[in-house]
Amino acid sequence: MPIDRSAVFIDAGYLEKVLEKEFGKPKIHFGKLVEQLACGKELLRAYYYNCPPYQSNPPTDDEMARKASADKFYAALRRLPRFEIRLGRLEKRGCQSCGKLHFQQKRADLMLGVDLVNLSAKQQISRAVIVAGDSDFLPAIHAAKDSGVLVHLFHGGKLNPPHDDLYDACDDRTLIDLVLINKVKWI
Repeated sequence: MPIDRSAVFIDAGYLEKVLEKEFGKPKIHFGKLVEQLACGKELLRAYYYNCPPYQSNPPTDDEMARKASADKFYAALRRLPRFEIRLGRLEKRGCQSCGKLHFQQKRADLMLGVDLVNLSAKQQISRAVIVAGDSDFLPAIHAAKDSGVLVHLFHGGKLNPPHDDLYDACDDRTLIDLVLINKVKWI
């Protein structure tokens, strides 16, 4: 008998931008969010991809405080049923002396793609729910679809639209709207 099970893949950086720019940064109950994203299907697992805050060597007091807060948040997420955290690395890029420093996530997108392809190829899921916006995931999405997995994209609106190629590659698409946010907010 074929499986009818979903996995949820959350690109935390993208979700954070959507929540901040489109909804005023509400506090989200991630258990409820995953339940809504799974749309009533059996859930194998939810995966949350992010990077811990940057730490210089030695870290500043502010960096240590941000890391402690993030660690507490990740620990709370790990306690949710069927919830996995995948952490990449945040790397400092640019020119410090000219004031053009920025931070870049490393490994998070690749981990999402690897998990999606592995679960699809091993026929652990029949449906992949992705919260993301960039086209880096296209090869993994195509591989998942080639394995018979339906790919459902949840995405931001006009302020954070998904890349056109990502939107086009997915089987189903749902706008993250105020109705969904109100269902998953901490009250």
